[in-house]
Amino acid sequence: MADIHPTAIVSPDAVIHKDVSIGPFCLVGKGVTIKKGTKLFSHIVVEGNTQIGENCRIYPFTTIGLPPQDLKYKDEETGVKIGDNNIIRENITIHRGSIKGDGLTEIGNDNFLMAYVHIAHDCKVGNSVIMANAATLGGHVTIGDFAVIGGLVAIHQFTRIGAYCMIGGFSGVVLDVIPYMMASGERAKLYGPNTIGLKRHGFSDEKIQLLKKVYKIIFREKNTLQKAKERIQNELPQTEEIKNILRFIDESQRGICR
Repeated sequence: MADIHPTAIVSPDAVIHKDVSIGPFCLVGKGVTIKKGTKLFSHIVVEGNTQIGENCRIYPFTTIGLPPQDLKYKDEETGVKIGDNNIIRENITIHRGSIKGDGLTEIGNDNFLMAYVHIAHDCKVGNSVIMANAATLGGHVTIGDFAVIGGLVAIHQFTRIGAYCMIGGFSGVVLDVIPYMMASGERAKLYGPNTIGLKRHGFSDEKIQLLKKVYKIIFREKNTLQKAKERIQNELPQTEEIKNILRFIDESQRGICR
C-alpha cells in the first residue's frame, strides 16, 4: 500500500501505485493517477484528469491539474500528463489543458523545473528540459528537448522553442526560436548557436561549425527566408540537424526570432 501521511486527503477514485509516497497536507483528487516511485513531499494539490509518471519528485506548495487561466474554459474534461523522472520544485503551477487546444498539457521525462515555474494550459514540454526559477510559459507553448529556459523568462502563448536552445534570463520571447540557438533580451533576439550547450551534449566541432553556417545564411546575410532555405538545401550537407531547422521554420505560425 502507498505511504500516505494521515493528514493527506486522497480520493478513493485516485489510482496510486503502492510504491508512491504522499506527504503531509497533500490533496489528491478524483481522476488522478500517480505511478511507481513518485514522491509528493507536502502541501501539494493534484486535481483533475492528471497522470504523473514514475520516480518524480514534487516539492511543497506545487499545484498540478487545476483549471486553466482561460476565460473560455467551462469545466470541460481536460488533463495533464507528466512523464518519468521529473524534478518539480516549490510553488510550481501546471494547469490542465483547454478546449481551444488539444485538451492536454504535457511534460516529458527527465525535466528539472525550478521554483515558481508556471506551465500554462496546452503547453508541450519535451525531455531533459531545464526551466530556471520563475520561468513562465503562456498557453500552447512548445519547448523542445534539452532546451534551457533562464530565470524570469516569459514566453508568449503559441510560441515554440526548438531543441537544444538556450534562452537567457529575464527575456521576453514572442517569436519561435529555431533549434540549437541562443536567444536573449527584453524582446528576445538571436545570438548564434548555443555552442557551449551543444558541446556539453556531445555535438562535434564539425556539426557546430555547420550550424554556424546555417545561422549566417539565414540571419547575417542579405537573404530572404525562402532564398536562405534554398541555399541551405543546395550548399550544405543535409544532416539531421539541418533537416530539423528547415522543418521547424516551415511549421512556424508566429514567425521566427531573428
